[in-house]
Amino acid sequence: MKQFITFVKKEFAHVLRDKKTLFILFGMPVMQILIFGFALTNEIKNSQLVIIDNSHDVATQQIITRIEASRYFETEKTMMDAHEMESAFQEGNIKMALVFPANFNETLLHENKAQIQVIADATDPNTANMLSNYVSSIIGDYQQDLNKTMEVPYRIIPEIRMLYNPQLKGAPNFVPGVMALVLMLVCVMMTAISIVKEKETGTMEVLLVSPFKPVLVILSKAVPYLFLSLVNVISILLLSVFALDLPINGSLLLLFAESTLFIVVCLALGIFISIKTDSQQVAMLISLMGMLLPTMLFSGFMFPIENMPMPLQVISNLVPSKWYYIIVKSIMIKGLGFSAIWKETLVLVAMTLFLFGISIKNFKIRLA
Repeated sequence: MKQFITFVKKEFAHVLRDKKTLFILFGMPVMQILIFGFALTNEIKNSQLVIIDNSHDVATQQIITRIEASRYFETEKTMMDAHEMESAFQEGNIKMALVFPANFNETLLHENKAQIQVIADATDPNTANMLSNYVSSIIGDYQQDLNKTMEVPYRIIPEIRMLYNPQLKGAPNFVPGVMALVLMLVCVMMTAISIVKEKETGTMEVLLVSPFKPVLVILSKAVPYLFLSLVNVISILLLSVFALDLPINGSLLLLFAESTLFIVVCLALGIFISIKTDSQQVAMLISLMGMLLPTMLFSGFMFPIENMPMPLQVISNLVPSKWYYIIVKSIMIKGLGFSAIWKETLVLVAMTLFLFGISIKNFKIRLA
């Protein structure tokens, strides 16, 4: 153990003396969290919509038929209560709920106006806003067609409610995404490069023939990046709370524990890349391009996964940042506990064990 601590101290000294490494470790997260907050506007389709029809009359059936004919929604009729609906939103099973009050058609005929409650998950403000606009547009078209055949104009008023992010700020969407992106890039790339660098300079041969176990040599190079990445997590959260006015609604301790688990996954992936490559350029290319694009495309951060073809949705399950992105949104924005994210946590644990397993299996104590 004393030798292991000595190696870890040595790696800390190497990292802290390298200004370029420090800039990548600490400069990139701060820059991205401050300037990477411009959400992209994308077309939304196939979003899960729950319809709760408490009236079951002609008017509600006509509106539901129009919504079901739209390509924007995957509809489900149900009679869930408020508690069940809240649980469905917390688990991420639905994006929006449409609630028709009792006696909808009768109220519309007698009072010339009626209300429909539209509830949206606003942890992704752009998606929630666009889905609300889609529903309002469909209801507005129905209202126009209805008024053409009636002497007295009727008014149907959608009562829109945004959950978790009522002001539709962009921060609740991009902060979890930037956390996943930064930790993935920094941990994987820096770990892979630092180990491959030892191969190129020839010092890895010296370390492997030393009395110190070769596997512990590799682990000692990853430990500094674990602690430095946790510092990145703290800096991102501080910027989020004080600069972006984004509160942490869930358990801070749970968020740190899940972040630590994700960092370990990324370190394991970096170790595997370093074992399979022999040059820093190749390791950097695989780490940068191989992690950047999947994180941006398949995590749900920029592009809704449900919009993608089914083969790509299956591929997205192999991207660790997807599961971490869901975890951070659930804890930080929705304020949920471990019971809501245990499945995602189990996936990250399985990925960690798998990556460490194949890394140990492919690790060679002789370089030639």
